[in-house]
Amino acid sequence: RLPVRTLERSHPSCPCRAPRASHGGGGRLQRGTAVGRLGPDDLLQQLKKLICDLCRLYNLPQHPDVEMLDQPLPAGPHGTEEVTSEEEEEEEMGEDIEDLDHYEMKEEEPVDGKKSEDDGIEKENLAILEKIRKTQRQDHLNGAVSGSVQASDRLMKELREIYRSQSYKTGIYSVELVNDSLYEWHVKLRTVDPDSPLHSDLQVLKEKEGMDYILLNFSYKDNFPFDPPFVRVVSPVLSGGYVLGGGALCMELLTKQGWSSAYSIESVIMQINATLVKGKARVQFGANKNQYNLARAQQSYKSLVQIHEKNGECSQSLAGTSAEVSADVLVCG
Repeated sequence: RLPVRTLERSHPSCPCRAPRASHGGGGRLQRGTAVGRLGPDDLLQQLKKLICDLCRLYNLPQHPDVEMLDQPLPAGPHGTEEVTSEEEEEEEMGEDIEDLDHYEMKEEEPVDGKKSEDDGIEKENLAILEKIRKTQRQDHLNGAVSGSVQASDRLMKELREIYRSQSYKTGIYSVELVNDSLYEWHVKLRTVDPDSPLHSDLQVLKEKEGMDYILLNFSYKDNFPFDPPFVRVVSPVLSGGYVLGGGALCMELLTKQGWSSAYSIESVIMQINATLVKGKARVQFGANKNQYNLARAQQSYKSLVQIHEKNGECSQSLAGTSAEVSADVLVCG
């Protein structure tokens, strides 16, 4: 194949010869002109020229339809318009700016959302939430992510709702993360029904040991909220109140059969509070504190679940007091 310019030199008198595109002085391309870009009519003329040159080169007759290439193309609905290189650059820059603006807007949206999420939360608790977020981000960068994204997001939401809750703010209960872990909480039940024997026992406990709360341990798995948290009493040692050996709790809503992913953790906390009072829980003063431990609580819970699944040997006697927790509490006997 021969390039167009070679054919031009060989046959300068070709009647089909088309003019070259103008480049400006010095052979350099001028900015702001249609350089490096030919219009549709120019391309047709180049094609016609190429055909004529080839016919002449190989002594072939020219096809009559070649003359049709002299006819200009019909203009579009808005006419034809050449796009200069400068205009093209400006258009690309405009698109880049639009993309950047869109990116910045997307970055700003979570900030507004964060403000609404954090409304009603004390500064010290906001600091805890921020610390958790930074820890999670750092763990992700280090490849040491624990838990699951699904569980972490839900637990952050639960913690945020608790910090905003009036029950939390008025001191009915408190929540602390164990070793800054989002997957293990210490929950202190600080206020129970003032007319209950348990309330009186807690007053005595405060005088004797300086402790006026019931300490619960909440632990969560990666598949939370589709599986319930494991909850056990850490201290003091209690009798009654549906508390099993090791500190496990006999409550249907804490089993897979009775649990729902729609339950909030605060509702569970308030339900446990009501269950202890309803079950006439009493503090066992002088009891061996070592009898409450994780291994024994897990074994008691496992045995309880097996009995419930096999025989259903329990009576449903205590309805949930929270609108979000409608499951009945199993009285284990």
